[in-house]
Amino acid sequence: MSSTPPTTMPPASTAPAAVAVPATAAATTTTTTTTATTPSGAGPALTAPERVPVERSKGINGLDKIVLREVRGSSAEVYLYGGHVTSWKNDHGEELLFLSSKAIFKPPKAIRGGIPICFPQFSNLGSLEQHGFARNRFWTIDTDPPPFPTGTPPKAFVDLILKPTDEDLKIWSHSFEFRLRISLSPAGDLMLTSRIRNTNSDGKPFTFTFAYHTYFSVSDISEVRVEGLETLDYLDNLQNKERFTEQGDAITFESEVDKIYLGTPTKIAILDHEKKRTFVLRKDGLPDAEFVFL
Repeated sequence: MSSTPPTTMPPASTAPAAVAVPATAAATTTTTTTTATTPSGAGPALTAPERVPVERSKGINGLDKIVLREVRGSSAEVYLYGGHVTSWKNDHGEELLFLSSKAIFKPPKAIRGGIPICFPQFSNLGSLEQHGFARNRFWTIDTDPPPFPTGTPPKAFVDLILKPTDEDLKIWSHSFEFRLRISLSPAGDLMLTSRIRNTNSDGKPFTFTFAYHTYFSVSDISEVRVEGLETLDYLDNLQNKERFTEQGDAITFESEVDKIYLGTPTKIAILDHEKKRTFVLRKDGLPDAEFVFL
């Protein structure tokens, strides 16, 4: 996943750009990868012969969190509550994600900002609560994960796993294993890789929707443009999900926007002219993308 997450617009100059990348799938085993490339021209990647130990500590309200650090200085912070990335900093210590000042780190409320995991339902596309329940469940560290198909393994990463509780099965009667790897490359790129496995004892398939609902930290929305979605069809959530075709060369923002773009390419760029920063979102297995500017 490149640096292009969903952002909720903060006051004044920190305008969150909300970018969700939803997917609809049938479950046997589903793998999705999103890589966020750090903005700026980093030099050649450093080799990482040994894994960096993760730092585990208590965060806000005593919730467990993991901190990943790379040798050049980039870092990522992950709360086990929600499997939620709450911070991603480049090698200059600049925060690349937006976290609301009103974020409540207290179950059962979902954390507002960062990268929420939406599963098994994205938005209100189903009978469950908005964005499903994975974002307000406690995940655990996966101590024995199967190999992830991510090429050369990164040095700084953590593997998490979520399984349904008895209460979850009462509201969504499907058994699953959701494995999530969060990693930093030597150049500071952030990658999220998800693997969802159907563990129903009767082998019965199920369908779900899923998204990395990332919030990126950007300047004023008038200084931001999105490239890579030209000529695509989209559903406008502000007009009862009516379908339109994008007409502009690039997407710019003058007012509230909430659109789901269909059949998006594997690479999308968010350009922030004021901050002179470009976020590049690379994805595999997630066909659509939603952009929300509030």
